[in-house]
Amino acid sequence: MEIKPQLEPGWLEALQEEFRKTYFAQLKQFLVEEKRQHLVFPPGKLIFNAFNSTPFQNVKVVILGQDPYHEPGQAEGLCFSVPDGCPFPPSLVNILKELQADLGCPFPRSGHLEKWTRQGVLLLNATLTVQAHRAGSHQGKGWETFTDAAIQALSSQKSGLVFLLWGNFAQAKSRLIDTGKHHILRAAHPSPLSAYRGFFGCRHFSQTNQILESQGMAPIDWDLSTPLS
Repeated sequence: MEIKPQLEPGWLEALQEEFRKTYFAQLKQFLVEEKRQHLVFPPGKLIFNAFNSTPFQNVKVVILGQDPYHEPGQAEGLCFSVPDGCPFPPSLVNILKELQADLGCPFPRSGHLEKWTRQGVLLLNATLTVQAHRAGSHQGKGWETFTDAAIQALSSQKSGLVFLLWGNFAQAKSRLIDTGKHHILRAAHPSPLSAYRGFFGCRHFSQTNQILESQGMAPIDWDLSTPLS
């Protein structure tokens, strides 16, 4: 049986074969059972938010996370992002500190990263759901196969993308990316455990813009303290 979620048309076309595969049907059944017994984040309508916020044809930059935030009110389907009014998780605080050091952007009031997605920054977690209060609880259930297919589709069908791979988990995804066509920037993960071991000072935001501009593409306005003009 083919199971198609509500997905932006470009992504739906790029990933249509995945919905026909056995693993995706098994993943859907796993989620049905999980939701019967537990609270699952993010809400169903936001599970595919990364794809719907950044249409396939618009992707210029990819930031990879691992799995959604697992406490109430945090997860919104975009890696590292939280809704307006939500306290900033530690990794997001460190991302914003590096942004401030790199480009001088003021520290924003909100950790909602929609402004980035509207400019072609795909904020993709490898796993798209999680059980409340249990980090990593939905890993190994099929989501990684699906999001790997998304990375491979970008790699094969587009060119000149900038992939920001923070931490060992994200860097392992480099095997899916054609480095003859795309750019990879690597750094330590922004979590408090590793940020001082190579994330702070990486200057990935300015480097990304330099790469985009060298290809004749518009740079990203990373400043979250002002609306997108």
